Amino acid sequence: MGKASAPRRVGDNEALAVGTTIRGSAQKLNLVAALIRGKKAEDALNILTFSTKGMAPDVRKVLASAIANAENNHNLDVDSLVVAEASVGKALTMKRFMARGRGKSSRILKPFSRLRIVVREQQEEA
Repeated sequence: MGKASAPRRVGDNEALAVGTTIRGSAQKLNLVAALIRGKKAEDALNILTFSTKGMAPDVRKVLASAIANAENNHNLDVDSLVVAEASVGKALTMKRFMARGRGKSSRILKPFSRLRIVVREQQEEA
């Protein structure tokens, strides 16, 4: 007899995808995530496809994964999905050093970020 399975972290009509190591700062990633919060999934994909922000392709991949999870794992209707949550957090930071003048060096920080996207199936209003 094994350990009981963990309860779902999202509701029955929701699906989740997480990007754990997205290269770039959380502040820049949050600007892109703010573009899609509360939008329909199809509209959000279009916004990210044509966005000029550098983080947009990474956010688009995570959103596409959340939509695929909703369709394949939870049997949700893709046409009625809405981005319910897009939260950003810090992940690891690589530390590097760069040679400077007069035999000195300076520190370079290369941050990574986490992105958590939850899509929810919206009930049609009659």
